[in-house]
Amino acid sequence: MGSIVAIGGYESESQKDGVINTPIEIDKKILSLVEKNHPNFLFIPTASEDSLDYIKSIKNIYEKKLGVKFDTLLLHSKDLEKLTIQNKVDWADVIYVGGGNTLMMMDKWKQLKVDKMLINAYNKGKVLCGVSAGSICWFDYGISDSLHFYQDDTTKYIKVHGLGILGGGNCPHYGSNLWDKGFRTKGMKELMKNSNEKCLAIPDGSAVIFKDDEVISIGIDRGRECSWVNEQWNEEAI
Repeated sequence: MGSIVAIGGYESESQKDGVINTPIEIDKKILSLVEKNHPNFLFIPTASEDSLDYIKSIKNIYEKKLGVKFDTLLLHSKDLEKLTIQNKVDWADVIYVGGGNTLMMMDKWKQLKVDKMLINAYNKGKVLCGVSAGSICWFDYGISDSLHFYQDDTTKYIKVHGLGILGGGNCPHYGSNLWDKGFRTKGMKELMKNSNEKCLAIPDGSAVIFKDDEVISIGIDRGRECSWVNEQWNEEAI
């Protein structure tokens, strides 16, 4: 089996001048999970509609600073063929999924059978990682702001089904005042009310690593396992 690194979000100080970044500790840790000096790194920016600026930022981090062999999988291209997708996934040692519209991304993946390819990639031992939507996608479901992409002023959150490689839910940007002024945290509590479900919550600038039987938090804060217990909200640090 492979490894998964679920990143909560970008640090607020890294948003200046349009440059996005996670703590370099997280970026280096992702690459340390591969036993190669210059691993093949595939970036999938589906959730951002293949944003060129986003691609440039991730490429600057991983290719220029950390020395990977970099490629992208652009699923919004009209000329894309299934064989091309599979070849890129097979080539990669590390697959990094970017943030954006989780609901749209999962629909696009199912349409193109990318969901099955990524599950197979995990079973073959590849490192899967991502931020925000790219963090949600590995779990059974995630707490998502995808409705915001269709109705700009909404503060409603929804559950979006992921690939189910990891059980339970995931709420990135937990407690974030940068992205949604705390509405996501409120939304998670409401969506989980009257259920026995547990949901991982990952703050910005932080990540949770799943490798073998280990679960490890890294970054500027710790991930939390959240649930309702006897009508009380409960958080346990990882």
